[in-house]
Amino acid sequence: MTVTPRRQRALSLSARTVAVLAAIAFAVVPLAVPAASGSTSLAAPAPTPTPSIPAGTTVFTLSPVGSGIVHPGDALAVSVTLQNATDAATAPIVIGLSLGTTALRDRDALRAWLAGDGSGISVEQVGTATIGAVPAGGEQTEGIGVGSDDPALQGLAPGVYPLVASYDTADGPVASTSVMIVPRPEAAVPVGIGVVVPITAGALSGGLLTADQLAALTAPTGSLSNQLNGVEGTPAILAVDPAIPASIRVLGTSAPASAVEWLDRLLELPHSRFALQFGDADVAAQLEAGLSRPAAPTSLTAYMNPALFPPAPESAEPTDPAEPTGSAPAPSPSPTTDPDADPDAPALPGLDALLDIGGARSAVYWPAAGTASGETVTTLGGLTVDDQRSLTLVPSDATAQGSTGATVPAHATVGDADVLVYDIDVSRALQEASVLDEGALRGAALTEATAHLAFATAETGGGPILAALDRDPERSRVGLRSAVSAATEAPGVAPVSLGGLAAAPSRTAEISDAAADPVRVASASALFADEHELSRFATILDDPSLITGPERAEILQLLGVAWIGDPTWATTVPTHRAESAGTLDSVGLMPTTTINLFGADAGLRFWVRNDLPYPVRLVLYAVPDDLRLDVQRANPVDATAQSNTRVDVPVQARVGNGEVTLALQLRSRASVAIGEPATVEVNVRAEWEAVGIAALAIVVGGLLAIGAIRTFLRLRARRANQSLSEPSETKRPEDPEARP
Repeated sequence: MTVTPRRQRALSLSARTVAVLAAIAFAVVPLAVPAASGSTSLAAPAPTPTPSIPAGTTVFTLSPVGSGIVHPGDALAVSVTLQNATDAATAPIVIGLSLGTTALRDRDALRAWLAGDGSGISVEQVGTATIGAVPAGGEQTEGIGVGSDDPALQGLAPGVYPLVASYDTADGPVASTSVMIVPRPEAAVPVGIGVVVPITAGALSGGLLTADQLAALTAPTGSLSNQLNGVEGTPAILAVDPAIPASIRVLGTSAPASAVEWLDRLLELPHSRFALQFGDADVAAQLEAGLSRPAAPTSLTAYMNPALFPPAPESAEPTDPAEPTGSAPAPSPSPTTDPDADPDAPALPGLDALLDIGGARSAVYWPAAGTASGETVTTLGGLTVDDQRSLTLVPSDATAQGSTGATVPAHATVGDADVLVYDIDVSRALQEASVLDEGALRGAALTEATAHLAFATAETGGGPILAALDRDPERSRVGLRSAVSAATEAPGVAPVSLGGLAAAPSRTAEISDAAADPVRVASASALFADEHELSRFATILDDPSLITGPERAEILQLLGVAWIGDPTWATTVPTHRAESAGTLDSVGLMPTTTINLFGADAGLRFWVRNDLPYPVRLVLYAVPDDLRLDVQRANPVDATAQSNTRVDVPVQARVGNGEVTLALQLRSRASVAIGEPATVEVNVRAEWEAVGIAALAIVVGGLLAIGAIRTFLRLRARRANQSLSEPSETKRPEDPEARP
């Protein structure tokens, strides 16, 4: 227990002083960290960088070595550390270590003691140490040892004993409390214990991890590598986010080599395991938002480039999804039996193959701590996956029994729901230890966890115990291994698998009132409502999953447990919703001005905008509000990707002139409205054509008539002129009377 400086009631300390047994302390130090590389020298006088503590404060920590376990005949070794985050060096201090000779009675007394409440507890000083001046921003650790022959350690019965280190300041004593555990004799049948360790990548807003992110996370010192290194060789139960292996497999042959190697290691580990929700999405928020069961990814095809996946070999055998998929970045699906199938076509893995985490138990749900109500647990308890009855993980303080501080065995039933209850005190202490690199500080949390286990094993009636570490991808590799090892190697326990926990006899439990964060629930409701609109919109594609698949993946990532408490989530969700709205607006009609229509038969021209990277299939519906215009109402449109496509709508004007309003609406082939409806004014002048033709006919007819008349007159005049100009050739008959 770490205590910041404050005025405290002086603890009851005897005057007996014992010399520091440095040799004993150094001999026992390696017990604090199972991995030798993580041990820290207790007597190192040089200051080391101070872990993150509040600025302007000092922190004093008592940390027993070996998780505080002292068998009869063993010595007691502890470290005391002073961290200084002030702007000035501290004064040298003399620290006294004191031990109580009366064991704490129960877990309530243990909690009170670790919280600094020493009421009614008597301790005697058993050792001292001096810490010199600690410079600003530094820290110093010293060891204190109590020999096995010290009278204070003689004749102690099995139990948990109070331990405290303190020093005096001008403002009063400063103390850090811990305990020493004298274990019971080994039981013939140890109590089973399981430790769940989540394998997650942290908060994401994208549907999957990118190649660059995977390369960083799976590098030798990357977060995912640290998590696997921390659990490898331990009996931890793994809770794996399936989005991680899916992110690796969708990259095909372009997956980073370190990521492929990491996936191979994960699949080869012998640990029992279960899959978290995709993206470690919070199941409670989803159910509170109105879903009948937690959502799952629908398709990841949009993330795959076929060019990065080789054709399936002809000799490929069907892959059992429950078995490890080996080292290939993208598992090959079973060979097709379609004789018309292209043998050179890329073999894209199916969704189950992408999400495979190895031999995992199905239907295991892990709501975020403090969010699962009784109704949520009941709903989850009624679900089955592949005929496998569900299991729901809940913290012990979420049960009516555990809320009072009592120990709750791991396997319980809530109504008809099957649940696994993890001990909240043990889990919190192990979590604190797992994030610390320094063994001198980590020992305090490991001792607290071991002390709670000492009480829990005596109170379960032989039933197994479960502990679960919080999601924290930045935890220390050494700290993680130390936490799992401390729990599974504690006195009187034996590791048990997930199947062993589920098979253990169950006890009846009740869930205390709890509710998911209303803000998260409201956001989940809004996200799924947006998804519904996008799924309707996606019917414009030949493969709607190109839109719906990434949308579902991103929603589940945004509902990830890692976002809880992250202040940036309040802006991340609105940003995603704005992007969804942008997708819905990516296809629509271009603005159109008033159209003048001359003639009875013509075509109206419109333009469809498509900002998507995929071609879309649409139907443009055009409906006039007046019978003057006869329009082809349904007009198929194949709009190319990221371009504007012209649409010609045939029309026929009937008798009469005037203005006609044409209502336009794009729809998918499934008759879903796409984009906003539009109207365009059409000025119909269909009679002008007939009038023009008649007028032209009259003019032409008149011209022809005039021409004919003029021709006739000209010909007549010509004949007359010819008659006058010709001489007379006809002789008159002689008049007999005219002769002489």
